[in-house]
Amino acid sequence: MDWLSWNWQSWVVSFVWVVGMIILTLQAFQNTIYILQLLRAIPEFLGSTRRATRLREWWLLTSEVTPPVTLLVPGYNEQATIVESVRSLLTLQYPELEIIVINDGSKDETLQRLIVAFDLKLIPKALPRRVDYKPVRGVYGTPRLPGLLVVDKENGGKADALNAALDLARHTLVCSVDADSLLDAESLLRAVRPFIDEPDETAAVGGTIRVVNGCEVHAGQVIEVRAPRKLVELFQSVEYIRAFLMARMSWTRSNTVTIISGAFGIFHRERLLAMGGYAHGTVGEDMELIVRMHRHSQETGEPLRVWHVPDPVCWTEAPDTLKVLGRQRTRWQRGLCETLWRHRNMIGSPRYGSVGMYSLPQLLFFDVISPVLEIIGLLMVPLCTIIGILSIEFFIAYCALVFGFGICLSLGAFVLAEFSLRRHGRISDIWWMGFGAIAENFGYRQLNSVWRVMGIWQFFKGKQGWGDMQRKGFQAKPKN
Repeated sequence: MDWLSWNWQSWVVSFVWVVGMIILTLQAFQNTIYILQLLRAIPEFLGSTRRATRLREWWLLTSEVTPPVTLLVPGYNEQATIVESVRSLLTLQYPELEIIVINDGSKDETLQRLIVAFDLKLIPKALPRRVDYKPVRGVYGTPRLPGLLVVDKENGGKADALNAALDLARHTLVCSVDADSLLDAESLLRAVRPFIDEPDETAAVGGTIRVVNGCEVHAGQVIEVRAPRKLVELFQSVEYIRAFLMARMSWTRSNTVTIISGAFGIFHRERLLAMGGYAHGTVGEDMELIVRMHRHSQETGEPLRVWHVPDPVCWTEAPDTLKVLGRQRTRWQRGLCETLWRHRNMIGSPRYGSVGMYSLPQLLFFDVISPVLEIIGLLMVPLCTIIGILSIEFFIAYCALVFGFGICLSLGAFVLAEFSLRRHGRISDIWWMGFGAIAENFGYRQLNSVWRVMGIWQFFKGKQGWGDMQRKGFQAKPKN
């Protein structure tokens, strides 16, 4: 009996050590890849700066080579932000611009507020029906703003709304913009540079998304950039910088960008129409579209370049409570899982180039498998250290990987962003953002892993829909 007891304990200790070493090794591998991404992002920043120097905004504003753009603005229950957002778009500096706002069957006063604010009237408009979308109830316009159209349609989801706008768009380039977002006045001019540099290959360009919470907004423009004061908003601000100015710049360098945020992305319209527009039945339509673009390119032999450009900035209202934030992150994770499942035969396939061999396997491992392992490690390592199964040296090594590397990555991305873009004008905001880059590693990032695991569980259960996202609007002023 004593031998059986000893043998059972020995097996438990061995199992814990093996699992612990696997988790430790994978954490080291993952963080090493992240460090390499940060280093790879630096030369891409320099290349973007050279393009910006050569193609100045004033030249783009007056040049005949600047392509016209149609903005696609889907909205559902966006009464708090929709008018201010449209006013922001109307102030954009761009030579030829069309704006199509889609009210996707909102249950609040989204449509009514647009009608009152811009004096809109029903107008006759033919619908080509080149892609699939729910019935349109009416199209609104005004002679005062000939470049603005508002489409009222039955609810069909974000992809469905974008398809309706895509069908009506007149221009070669289309730009999707979230209704709860604001664009810097020169964002479009900066974002179209790759379409001018490489017009035959460029199919999509994404800009940087930043958190507007805490900033001062007037007449649809961010007039003073301030760091959010609430921790949940501050941590998201740091997180956005790390995601957009590290990973996506690195992916751009190797032409393996697999997601352009639905909040701000420019696309070649004919390419979207050739692929049937945005896909229905997924909450991750932005990522699914880019992955499908890569798939279409490899299967047809059509050249493809997808860019992330750092200096055009889109400001978005981030959730200010953990409850709403949790719903957003679990939905994002469901969208990721849906896209990977739809295109599962691309993962690890040489036929699909570096996207199939590098980007998609990395997303599967780092964003689906790794959160599960991280939660197991966070529960197992401290507990097994306390009861003596794992050594204190192992615990220190684990903490150094989980927290030390995380701090280096967050601070590195923030320093790179400030050095390149210089968005924050106050020293106090820079210090506060630096604090956020450190503090978010102790609790917030682990909570994100929990939400990701919940999103994976919801995917396997077959959950659908977006859930409710409350908006407060852009009227709040920063606290001094």
